[in-house]
Amino acid sequence: MAETTASTATTGRTARIALRGVQVLLALFFAVASASPKLVGHSSAADSFATMGWGDAGMYAIGVLELAGAVALLVPVLQSVAAAGLSALMVGAFVVQMTYFDGENAVTPLILLVPLLVIARARRGHNAELLRLLRVRHA
Repeated sequence: MAETTASTATTGRTARIALRGVQVLLALFFAVASASPKLVGHSSAADSFATMGWGDAGMYAIGVLELAGAVALLVPVLQSVAAAGLSALMVGAFVVQMTYFDGENAVTPLILLVPLLVIARARRGHNAELLRLLRVRHA
């Protein structure tokens, strides 16, 4: 029985470490590969947003949301909320890819959506702590 408990504890620890690793990789992706080109106005991002008619304001707004989500993925109390917010952005990105760009690169947001939803669910226990902190600040 003790071996089973130890094995379960090791498996749980390994899963938590793996999930944390995925969070770090996603945070790096969103901060470096996704938000940075938008925030510096790189031509690849600017051209895409111009094609959609969203202009620089839309590009910077999405870049800020992605960067905020990337940072929040690394903050324990915000992890679940960040993953949910980034998931919503990925649903929007999928719709944009399908409607404005004929499905080109539409698979990317879907691939990113899967681990984000896993994180949102796995880290949902932090939501109660976040609500408690918000209530304390507004009391």
